[in-house]
Amino acid sequence: MAIPPYPDFRSAAFLRQHLRDTMAFYDPVATDPSGGQFHFFLDDGTVYNAHSRHLVSATRFVVTHAMLYRTTGEARYQAGMRHALTFLRTAFLDPATGGYAWLIDWQDGRTTVQDATRHCYGMAFVMLAYARAYEAGVPEARDWLAEAFETAEQHFWQPAAGLYADEASPEWQVTSYRGQNANMHACEAMISAFRATGERRYIERAEQLAQGICQRQAALSTRALAPAAEGWVWEHFHADWSVDWDYNRHDRSNIFRPWGYQIGHQTEWAKLLLQLDALLPAEWHLPCAQRLFDTAVERGWDAEHGGLYYGMAPDGSICDDGKYHWVQAESMAAAAVLAVRTGDARYWQWYDRIWAYCWEHFVDHEHGAWFRILYRDNRNTTREKSNAGKVDYHNMGACYDVLGALGMGAETG
Repeated sequence: MAIPPYPDFRSAAFLRQHLRDTMAFYDPVATDPSGGQFHFFLDDGTVYNAHSRHLVSATRFVVTHAMLYRTTGEARYQAGMRHALTFLRTAFLDPATGGYAWLIDWQDGRTTVQDATRHCYGMAFVMLAYARAYEAGVPEARDWLAEAFETAEQHFWQPAAGLYADEASPEWQVTSYRGQNANMHACEAMISAFRATGERRYIERAEQLAQGICQRQAALSTRALAPAAEGWVWEHFHADWSVDWDYNRHDRSNIFRPWGYQIGHQTEWAKLLLQLDALLPAEWHLPCAQRLFDTAVERGWDAEHGGLYYGMAPDGSICDDGKYHWVQAESMAAAAVLAVRTGDARYWQWYDRIWAYCWEHFVDHEHGAWFRILYRDNRNTTREKSNAGKVDYHNMGACYDVLGALGMGAETG
C-alpha cells in the first residue's frame, strides 16, 4: 500500500476531509434498506455478517452520521442518521422495560434478541446517540435522551458510590461487576447531553462521574498495588467498588473489559476532563488531565516500532503490546485539546507524532477507513476492518474533537 505524503494534520481542511474519506468506506455498503446498517466489514468493505447487529455499533452509526451532517451540512448524512435512529428504537429498544438489547439477529425485517443483557456501557452510547441527534436537528431525540437518562438513573445509578453499576439482567437485576469504562462513556454522554440541551443535571452528573473514577477510584488502585501507575484509572471493581485485580486476568484483549491499565483510557479521560472543564471548570481537571496523558505516552509509546501499546500491568510491564486504532485516535485528540488549553508545544509534537504513525500504519489508503488492530511491529492482525463496535467512531470522533478544540467546530464547516 502506497503511503501518500504527510498532510498538515492540524489543518481544519484536512480534518474535515478525513472525516469524509473515512465515512466514504461505509457509505456505499453499510446501509441496509430493511433497517439500520450492517456492522461487520472486511478490509475491502465486504460485509461478512449481514444479520448480527450490536447495540454499540448501532448507536455509533447515529453518532458518526451526526458528526458528518454537522461538518458538511449534507442531507444524506442526516438521512443516514435518521435511518440509524429508527433502527435503534425499533430493533433494540424494549419499550416495556426501557432496556436495550445488547445483541440481536436481524432478518426479513424482524428482530431476534440474541443477548438481552442490560449494559450501562450500551446505555451510555444510547444517550450519546440521542444527544448528538438532537444537536443535528432531530427534536424528538431530546425526549428520548431524557427517557434513557432516567432509565439509567433508576436501574444503574448507585448514590452511595456516585457511579453507575455496569450490568443487569433483562429484568434489571444488577450483577456484582463494577467497571470504569461504562462510567467513562457515561461521562462522555453527559457532556454531549449538556452541550445539546443546556440542562444542568447532565453536566453535574458528568463531574460526579469524573471525580468518582479519576480521583477516588484511581487513588484506591494506587494505594492497593500500583506504584508504577500512580493515579491511573484501573478498569475493574467489586460490588463495593474495591479494586478487582484479577477480573479477566487471562483475557487481556477482551474487547470491552480487558485486564490491565488501558493506555488509551488514561488519555481518553484526559480529553474528557478538559472538555468537561470548558463547561464546568474545576481546579483539579487540568493537572489530572496532564498527569494522565503525560505518563500514558511516556510509558505506553513503543520507541522501536512507534504507536501506543494497549495494556499495562500493575507492575509497569506491558501486558498487551498490540496497537489498537482507538488508543491512537483518543490519544491524538487528547494531545490537541491539551495543546490548545496549555499552549505547550510538546502536546502538538505528540499530536503530530501520533498522527504520522497512524497515517503510515492505520489509515487504509487503498480501501478507506482505519485498520482495527496491528501487531507490535505494525502488521495487520486480521482481515476484519470492523466488527462489533468499531464503525470508525473513535477516529472520526478524534477529528471532530480536534476541530472543536481549534475553534473550527464542525457545525461551521
